[in-house]
Amino acid sequence: MHRELLTNTKLHPDKTNKTNRQAMFHLAKGLYANWNRREQYSILILGLDNAGKTTFLEMLKKEYSKGSKSPEKITPTVGQNVATIPVNNCLLKFWDVGGQETLRSLWPEYYAQAHGIIFVIDSADRERLEECCRTLKTVVTDEEVEGIPVLMLANKQDREDRMEVQDIKEVFNKIAEHLGARDSRVLPISALNKEGVKEAAEWILVRLRRNKANKPPQYK
Repeated sequence: MHRELLTNTKLHPDKTNKTNRQAMFHLAKGLYANWNRREQYSILILGLDNAGKTTFLEMLKKEYSKGSKSPEKITPTVGQNVATIPVNNCLLKFWDVGGQETLRSLWPEYYAQAHGIIFVIDSADRERLEECCRTLKTVVTDEEVEGIPVLMLANKQDREDRMEVQDIKEVFNKIAEHLGARDSRVLPISALNKEGVKEAAEWILVRLRRNKANKPPQYK
């Protein structure tokens, strides 16, 4: 009996060491996974139909990752396009939502998860500029998006019949009071030529990080 107890006693240190090694392994694995997690922000890409929202998203994918469509294969969005793109050690999850009038009633379904909004404007469509302004006002006055950054992109600046950015700004100054103290800006871009696309992504990312105390990111 005494020998049996001694034998059993000798097994315990090995079991303890194995348990400790397993615990250390799982701790190290957890720390590594936590260390390598990145901030992820959700961004809505909104605007009227034919503004160039999907082209902008495809050019973003081309700039920062792979798998983008060529411009001639891009079709109007019916529903949504979703893409997660790595930008400066963060993940930006873009939701490109259809801009047809019948689809705009669905936009509020996305507001609660949004960290920022990119609103794309067709600089060559003067006739719809007022409609564009009214639509954006409806968006930014929704309490679900209060305080989050809004970037307005004056797209199609490659067109000869484009409006100048300053003229677009003057129209959108009408809703400046509704933007409040949040970060907002109008930037000129040509999504088709990829001009200003990278600058737009970098601008919104800086503002998302600045606002993360109010709207924390997810971690992936």
